[in-house]
Amino acid sequence: MSAPARAFTVRHVQLMRALFAAAAAVMITFSSDHSAAVGLSVFSGFAFVTGFVLILAVFLVLPAGSRWPYVILGLLGFAAGMATGIPMWRTNDLFFIVVSSWALITGAVELLAGVRARRAGDPTGRDGVIIGAFGVLLGILLLLIPAGFTHDYTIDEAGTFELSGIILGVGMFGGYAALVAVFLGIAGLTPKKADAVASASVPAESGDAR
Repeated sequence: MSAPARAFTVRHVQLMRALFAAAAAVMITFSSDHSAAVGLSVFSGFAFVTGFVLILAVFLVLPAGSRWPYVILGLLGFAAGMATGIPMWRTNDLFFIVVSSWALITGAVELLAGVRARRAGDPTGRDGVIIGAFGVLLGILLLLIPAGFTHDYTIDEAGTFELSGIILGVGMFGGYAALVAVFLGIAGLTPKKADAVASASVPAESGDAR
């Protein structure tokens, strides 16, 4: 007898992560306020719900041998979401400290897990490598931006504007979220890779009664 189809698969995890990343990217892109308060508010929600999806995947999708990266990523998402969820704590320094740390650590974990998965023949290992690389890149870029950076510039017939470190940092996070949304959306809509993992994680039942 063939194994029963799973209602929740790796493909659904990818699509849910893409959806939340897209929501974060849209909120950052269409907000005229790129302050730490807005950036951390969006990041807090994104990190928390993404962590929830990853923990959900641990119990509903993944076989025992491949759960550890999702557990770590999920717990880090919860921790980062809670640390940035208190409005009075949302400062420029907190944005750069928490978001860069989260990006570097989760990116490294997902990158390492993706490399190991590829070596083991997991067809979704490539996705982990790329998403992990996006995270590490975000963390490095945020470390390179001085939190107190400010630069005034003038546009003819429009006026003088100020570009600050926090504006750049929040914009970088929005760009990261957009890349994750596009890549995971495409990966989730390509069922051959994701469904192969889901079907492999369901043990086949023997059709012979002995």
